[in-house]
Amino acid sequence: MKRQCLIVCLCTVLMCGMAGCRVSDDEGTLSSDIATEDFEIETMQGNLNEFLRYETSNKIPITDNDAVYAQDDDLEVVTMYLTVQQGREVDGTNHTWEEVNQYSAYYYDTLGIERYMVEGVLQVGDENGPVEGEYGYYAMSPNVTVSIRGQTSTNREHKNYKISIMDGKGSYKNQKVINLNKHTGELLRYRNKLCFDLMEELPGMMSARTQFVHLYVRDLTQSDKAAFVDYGLYTHVEQINKTYLESHGLDKDGHLYKINEFEFYTYEDVVMLSGDSDYDEKRFEERIEIKGDADHEKLVRMLEELNDMTIPIEETFSKWFDEENVFSWLAFHILMGNKDTQSRNVFLYSPLNVDKWYFISWDNDGALFRTEYALAGKKNGLEWENGISNYWGNVLFRRVLKSEDYRQKLHTKIEEYRSLLTEDMLQDRIAGYESVVYPFISRYPDIESLNGTLKERQTVYENLASEIETNYQEYLASLEKPMPFFIGVPLVTEAGIYVNWDVAYSFSGDFVTYTVELDDDYTFDTPIYQAEGVLPGITISQELEAGKYFIRVKATDESNDEQYAFDYYLSDDGKEYGVKSFYLTKDGQILEETYIEE
Repeated sequence: MKRQCLIVCLCTVLMCGMAGCRVSDDEGTLSSDIATEDFEIETMQGNLNEFLRYETSNKIPITDNDAVYAQDDDLEVVTMYLTVQQGREVDGTNHTWEEVNQYSAYYYDTLGIERYMVEGVLQVGDENGPVEGEYGYYAMSPNVTVSIRGQTSTNREHKNYKISIMDGKGSYKNQKVINLNKHTGELLRYRNKLCFDLMEELPGMMSARTQFVHLYVRDLTQSDKAAFVDYGLYTHVEQINKTYLESHGLDKDGHLYKINEFEFYTYEDVVMLSGDSDYDEKRFEERIEIKGDADHEKLVRMLEELNDMTIPIEETFSKWFDEENVFSWLAFHILMGNKDTQSRNVFLYSPLNVDKWYFISWDNDGALFRTEYALAGKKNGLEWENGISNYWGNVLFRRVLKSEDYRQKLHTKIEEYRSLLTEDMLQDRIAGYESVVYPFISRYPDIESLNGTLKERQTVYENLASEIETNYQEYLASLEKPMPFFIGVPLVTEAGIYVNWDVAYSFSGDFVTYTVELDDDYTFDTPIYQAEGVLPGITISQELEAGKYFIRVKATDESNDEQYAFDYYLSDDGKEYGVKSFYLTKDGQILEETYIEE
């Protein structure tokens, strides 16, 4: 009621000002009064606009704009024709297509330079060529720039591409960036799109538009007589940026960050106000990339209060986050088994004039990966990477999940989504994707980058829909186990090697003891040292020669539920859970393996 009253009062004053409240025969006085009234009207109109903007951006909780998906056909394949050419040195596009595809992201990171780009002409059409009325049909000069995208994926032969539409060259479906993803790290090639398409239909989730794309490329950087070459199937996912915010009914001028290795600690040496003397934007963005407003004051305040253990989490969480958004996001990714989301692969958004932060999903191609890991003989995706323990290293989720009330709210959301994401529904959905993707994946050029055999791929396809129920059961099991913990760096003492670790949290309040093993082999087939039923902080008195060693620690509660430490060692078989590796030097020093240069 107060909000309605304020709007009415402002509008009444505005109408009075526009009609003119008095008339004077004195021309000078009249002009002065009009000027004063115009200024007052402008000021009040500005206040009204700001108030209405606040009302729009203060929607709690935020909801997606369903209209942006209205014209989407999840199974449509759009054909794009990309003609690339060398551009100008001044805008960094003076490279060949071969150069763009030659280097990984780590090459650019090492040199501290921007990724190579080329200019291009992008045209949209069908399998017969560009189509009149579609984007770029009449384009005679470059309308886009093109570079590789991604991080680990850039090590692969078949690259992903970021196509940025130049200023003044229009947009594609109201989008200025086209992200073409090959997804060569997974057999199915449509997990990411599947997740976004499912999110469109789930209450509480923010999604993004997706599109299958068949890409042809003509490389004029090598020959002006080059023909179009078939690059196969890609998936385009709408870029989360200011245009996205505006299209989805959010505040385009709000705060937007892309999280990279960010677990909601204060990170005081990196995350600070941009005006601070020690502020380093490059270091800042190694943890959290700036995609919106660059005033970090709200982010810093939120992190400070979240990490202040004297403030109850109920007070902090209700002030800075939205329950529906957070528990929806967590529930979805737990059920989908999208494990690489505990500290990355998500956007953090907050409207101006509003304290609350919201999660917007990004990279989902690691979802529903159990069968594929097993076929590859990898141990990844086991142990603490299931259920809520996967998020225990993140201070936000750890504090929230210690609350029984919040755990129940998460459980309610998981049950809601489980009832919607049934095996039959999912099987019908992926059958449609399979009908689109298989003809591409089974022929050149996509079959060249297939991460396995077609027979293995069929096995993954047949088992995909059942993985949600498996993930649900693993989630239930995670509630019974002690939570994972970290092993400290061993210390050399006069009595031997001292090993310590954090205490494992138990939701049931069970007493927890630990099993500790030391070996010079990560398999621990014949441990050098082993102790069961111990508490944190032990000394291993055996004399050890200089070399590489492994420590493994496992927690066990009174109900015999077990949990390995967060630490893991990457072997040829994948992750060896609960394992910290270190070197004992000849002069009696201990170094973590990461400190040793290969």
